[in-house]
Amino acid sequence: FNPFDPAFKADPYAVYAELREYAPVPEPNLNFWPISRYDDVNFVLKNHALFSSAAMGVGPMGADGRGTRSIISSDPPDHTLLRGLVNRAFTPRMVAEMEPRIREITRELIARVGPSGCMDIVDDLATPLPVTIIAEILGVEASRREDFKRWSNATIGNSTGPLSEDRARDIAEFQQFFAEVVEERRRAPQDDMVSALVRAEGADATLTTDEIISFAMLLLIAGNETTTNLIGNAMLALTEHPDELRKVVDAPSLIPSMIEEALRYDSPVQFLFRQATADVEVGGAAIPKGSAIVPIYASGNRDDRKYADAARFDVTRNPQGHLAFGQGIHFCLGAPLARLEARVAFEELLRLRGIERAGEAERIDSLFLRGLQHLPLAFDPAVMM
Repeated sequence: FNPFDPAFKADPYAVYAELREYAPVPEPNLNFWPISRYDDVNFVLKNHALFSSAAMGVGPMGADGRGTRSIISSDPPDHTLLRGLVNRAFTPRMVAEMEPRIREITRELIARVGPSGCMDIVDDLATPLPVTIIAEILGVEASRREDFKRWSNATIGNSTGPLSEDRARDIAEFQQFFAEVVEERRRAPQDDMVSALVRAEGADATLTTDEIISFAMLLLIAGNETTTNLIGNAMLALTEHPDELRKVVDAPSLIPSMIEEALRYDSPVQFLFRQATADVEVGGAAIPKGSAIVPIYASGNRDDRKYADAARFDVTRNPQGHLAFGQGIHFCLGAPLARLEARVAFEELLRLRGIERAGEAERIDSLFLRGLQHLPLAFDPAVMM
């Protein structure tokens, strides 16, 4: 198991299958223990007391040079406080009320390419839709959409290797931009998430400017990259399985089930990191306290012990309990928004007739995310079902 290997990045699922079958928790060869079977991954994710999220690192450096608290890398009680504050600004009602706007943006994006009969689903839909929505949620003007994508790419790229000068500059620019936004909202609150976070008060303390920036960075990645990857991965799976595509075209009511199956079949987040807080046994392996652990969401989602014929893409499966959004206290805060955006995107997209691949898919280069950089499609020009 070597997630840095280009061959592994191209197709990790054969390696996952071997791990599940022959070495579900192998001895570490890169200073971390891979966890591959569904039940074991689920066990790790649901037991935050045994498996700390501190392994994810700290948030951005604050003005004092110290790392800030971040939801993704904190444990209770900090996590409880941060999640509670953010929940107030990211409610189910707020997400549900965004559906008309998401549909409006989706239709505008599809209308731009409709007459041509071709599109790159990543460039033309899967990227601009969630980036625009996240920008609006955060209260940032749409004109900064390209900056958002550049900042997001820099943050993700930083996880795959040394921090380059360009990436460092982009990340610093992101932090400076949002520091200014936070100060503006302190002076003149608006109806957006940054203002809500500025106003939020918890039992112990308000969020600091650096912590709001940390959350904005997390939301930018989780609400942008992962939703982009979900839409791209789902369309790739559909074009690779034309019978399944036809099922969804003929019965759009299958779209929610298809989205859950796409999340399971080719998970946008392949794995994250945890740290053992005590000596613990997982999958028959004795893991020492302090060890770094890699629960592989995408491998658990392909486990035949959980899902029959798990390597098959089946839009009617509607896989309950999949791990694509995690489990336990760190279950993805943005899952309802990602599901809503993907559902609306496919409801509008599959009104185009004759969708088919028009070129090779190109994968992004990421350590723990799996998605597409390009996926050319062709369809009947400007013909909507």
